[in-house]
Parts: sequence; structure tokens; C-alpha cells
Amino acid sequence: VVWFVYEVYSAYQVNKEIFKTPVDPIHQYSFKQVAVLNVLYFATFGSELAVVSMLPLFFSETFDLNIVYAGLLASSYAFMNLMSRPLGGWISDKYGRKKTLMILTTGLSLGYATMASISGDWPLVLAVAAAMSCSFFVQAGEGAVFAIVPLVKRRMTGQIAGMAGAYGNVGAVTYLTVLSFVDYSTFFMVIAASAGVIFFATMFLTEPKGHMAEVNADGTVELIDVN
Repeated sequence: VVWFVYEVYSAYQVNKEIFKTPVDPIHQYSFKQVAVLNVLYFATFGSELAVVSMLPLFFSETFDLNIVYAGLLASSYAFMNLMSRPLGGWISDKYGRKKTLMILTTGLSLGYATMASISGDWPLVLAVAAAMSCSFFVQAGEGAVFAIVPLVKRRMTGQIAGMAGAYGNVGAVTYLTVLSFVDYSTFFMVIAASAGVIFFATMFLTEPKGHMAEVNADGTVELIDVN
């Protein structure tokens, strides 16, 4: 509590001028954009971290597999990163950032709902395919989130990226805490339901368009095309 109070006080000291002096429009940005990206990364990267840590045990217990073999199968979920993340960013740039995020979030929700129905009666290859398909939407969503992060405010890209990344870790802790109280099926359904709620938050995201103004070190103003 003392540390929290200190952090709040320090944040106020750094930003107190904002409460007294109006900020020039050229330096302003929409914090709504940051908030939506945060909760999106909560569901995407947060669920990835949570699922990667429990998936070997899930496969081992559900299909009665050796834990090493189960771990190898579960690694296919994380392996999708090599393709999915950059592809998510590329699709976002090419076909529209908001639309892409809404589609990927829907796919993420449906993917986890499908994983919630996996049982020992499923063919193992089908269960692995379901996990990899879900993984595509999760990790492509992560790439699509970071396709927007630099467009909120270029000079604050590091801060905004850091905040979004932090929410990903918060999501992982939250989901794994849920797992400690429920079974695997309910765990996957909780992620699916949370992604469904976050889908509606995505509707408040503003599609970056036009030009983004930035002030260079020499005082000149640069217009950056974000279309």
C-alpha cells in the first residue's frame, strides 16, 4: 500500500503540469486507443502465456500420454508464433486494423470454445489441430495489436508498447488463477467468454487514418501517413 501511494504521488509530480496547462493539440492522443489495446493484449498474449504453461499437462491427463510426448505436442501451440504474429500484423496493415482485430478476436473466442469441448474421446490429431487453429487467432491478434501501437503516438511508442505488454502478463496471471479453481473445460470457456466481452471493447477502437503529426528535434513538423 505504501509503495502504491508513493507511485501515485510520483506519477502526479511528473504530470502535474497537465492539470494546470492545456496540452497542445499536436501532442494530444486518444487514451481510449491505449485502453482498448491493453485489454486486447490481455486476452491474446495473456491467454497464450496461460495456455502454454498448462497445455502439456492438459494433453497428458486428457489423453493419458507420457508428459514428454505431451509437451512436444503442446509445443505446436507456441510454434505457430513463427507464422501467426507477423501474418497478423501484415493482414492488419493491408486490410484494415480495426476490422482485422474484430475478426481475430472472434476467431480466438470460438477457438477456445472449441478447445473447451476436447475430451479423451477425440482423436489426438484433431485435438492438436484444434489447439493450433486457436493458436493462429491468438498470436495473429497479438501481431494486429502491435500494428496499431506505434500509430497512437509515435514519440510514446515505447510507453504504450510497454503498457500493452504488461497487460498481457496480467492476463496470464488472471487466467491461471482461474485455472486453480476450475477444470480445464471451464478454464477454456472463461477465456472464450472474456474474449467475447473484449470484442465489444474493440468496437470503440478508432481506425488509424490520415496523417500523424510529430515534432522533430529541430522543431519541424512531420506528417506521417498511417493509411
